[in-house]
Amino acid sequence: MPLLYFKSIIKDMSTVTIPKKEYYDLIEGKLRYEYLQQLMKEDIFSSPPTRNIKDVISAFKATKKYNKNFIKSLERGLTQSSYFKK
Repeated sequence: MPLLYFKSIIKDMSTVTIPKKEYYDLIEGKLRYEYLQQLMKEDIFSSPPTRNIKDVISAFKATKKYNKNFIKSLERGLTQSSYFKK
């Protein structure tokens, strides 16, 4: 059936019944889309505000969201980064 046919049917409908799981999937997709849209508005490709590895590590530690192994790995990665060697 042509898309125009479906558009006219949807235009005339005031309610649509869908399974709860499908509804939650649609909501989740919408939230993911909005999140990505928000990220794209920000300048995600800009350089970090500092080149000081200690400042970066301190900021991550201050959040208390990351375990010691992650912090060590981050520090190791930053010391190998050409951006932080300049």
